Amino acid sequence: MKNITPDLQAHLDDGTTTLAWCWRIIRADGVTFGFTDHDRTLSFDGTDFEPESGLTASEVRSGSDLSVDAQDAEGVLTSDRITETDILDGRWDNAEVEVWRVNWADNGQRVLMRRGAIGQIRRGRLAFVAEVRSLAHVLGQTVGRTFQATCDAALGDARCGVDLVDPTFKGTGAVIDLLRDRAFSASGLGSFNSGWFTFGTVEWTGGANVGRQAEIIAHDLTDGIAVLTLLEAPVRSIAGSDAFTIRAGCDKRIETCSAKFANTANFRGFPHIPGQDAVLRYATKDGRHEGSVL
Repeated sequence: MKNITPDLQAHLDDGTTTLAWCWRIIRADGVTFGFTDHDRTLSFDGTDFEPESGLTASEVRSGSDLSVDAQDAEGVLTSDRITETDILDGRWDNAEVEVWRVNWADNGQRVLMRRGAIGQIRRGRLAFVAEVRSLAHVLGQTVGRTFQATCDAALGDARCGVDLVDPTFKGTGAVIDLLRDRAFSASGLGSFNSGWFTFGTVEWTGGANVGRQAEIIAHDLTDGIAVLTLLEAPVRSIAGSDAFTIRAGCDKRIETCSAKFANTANFRGFPHIPGQDAVLRYATKDGRHEGSVL
């Protein structure tokens, strides 16, 4: 139920209204943006809602059940505040959204119409369309643990307990040569075995991507020189001599937890649960699949 102030209700009842839409978007990095479809800047609650910002909104798709209400926000990639690089960099992913209905003649008369989050973003050559999902989308997310053979802890978190500051699991290096948009040779890692940093992370400490992290999909050694392949190419190009800090990876298997990290006591999976192959077994005479307890 919307909480409409008496002044705003009187304005709505008057028949001639001066209303505008305002959107406040709070990104995960804490940066707040304000946009409006009015022709001048509106300000309230410490946010300036700017016109001609390159953002317009569609109609709201809403239902009476618990399905996720949605609205599309379309923007121009040439806008000074909404850049293609920031979208590709993931800075707008899951950003918090507030949609306000405001009397632009007296912005003290306003009502919060809905809250939500930025969902799927579709990009074109000159524009993008971002889906604004209602809070009901949270109900569709998996909460709690999943029974699976592999570990569900993040390497180095409190449940895992591995110290990623340990020099055994951490290294520093720099880019020698760019092989592809997401693969490069690196210095400083020749003492680590091939595959040691597979499924690990790179945190850039120099270059255009400084402060950002990337996942590693492969770590190889060629003539003693490390070759790293990232899961995704960074938004900003990698250049020679870009420095980074790298941390070991884990494939979530109990064998790796034991041999690589000596951390079996903190393994957060269920390695002995039957897999799908147990369902597909059939009876045989050798006694292995005769229907006894697994």
